[in-house]
Amino acid sequence: MSDLSIKDIALMAADAADDKKAEDIEILNVQGLTVIADYFVLCSGNSDQQVRAIARAVDEKLSEKEIEPKKMAGMNDAKWILIDYADVIVHVFQKREREYYDLERLWSDAEKILRTDEKEE
Repeated sequence: MSDLSIKDIALMAADAADDKKAEDIEILNVQGLTVIADYFVLCSGNSDQQVRAIARAVDEKLSEKEIEPKKMAGMNDAKWILIDYADVIVHVFQKREREYYDLERLWSDAEKILRTDEKEE
């Protein structure tokens, strides 16, 4: 297994999504809010193909560091793909599904983690 921190894994997943032009990438620190994970990475794609490409890019980038998902669900429909890395869960949505499920509102108490290429507002 890799010597990366859990936060590093979340940041790496977000960077992989960004490489495939994912939109509205958010990293939420949900430690202490849920037992299912420490970080959620959320992002959107514009089509089935882009959503699948984003998910594959995340999987490939983390696999390079020998980080394998415990589960990946939603590849067939590609409306909402969930990639479960235990402490980090990556959610790749099409925009309509993301708006519908509105995980940002559901987890509004979570701290948003900034990536290095983002500026504080």
